[in-house]
Amino acid sequence: MKKRVHVAVGVILRNDQVFLTRRHVHQHQGGKWEFPGGKVETDETVHQALHRELMEEVAIDTLAMRPLMNIAHDYEDKSVLLEVFVVDQFSGEPESQEGMEQGWFKVSELSNLEFPNANKDIIVKLQNP
Repeated sequence: MKKRVHVAVGVILRNDQVFLTRRHVHQHQGGKWEFPGGKVETDETVHQALHRELMEEVAIDTLAMRPLMNIAHDYEDKSVLLEVFVVDQFSGEPESQEGMEQGWFKVSELSNLEFPNANKDIIVKLQNP
């Protein structure tokens, strides 16, 4: 049985645009666009994990977040549980701290980009509120 990885995901939203980063080619699901976030550590809540990850990955301080959805997805090599939050109140300007390609994209453009399969439901939800 595959171990399930618990991930906190932030949909960084400003007006009708979302901030995305592109995974390095050598990473799991490499070359695909993603919503920033990361693994929830055993000693932290999902909110703490997302706050930490967004500070580490894109250098923003989350001021508020609201739940959007949860997604359980099985890849061939791993299983993930994504807890997804909208982050539309933050300080700082998002910028990849890990050298990944980045950008702001209109919500309507998201279906034109390649995402990991686990993220597809997020796009549907954003485009059909």
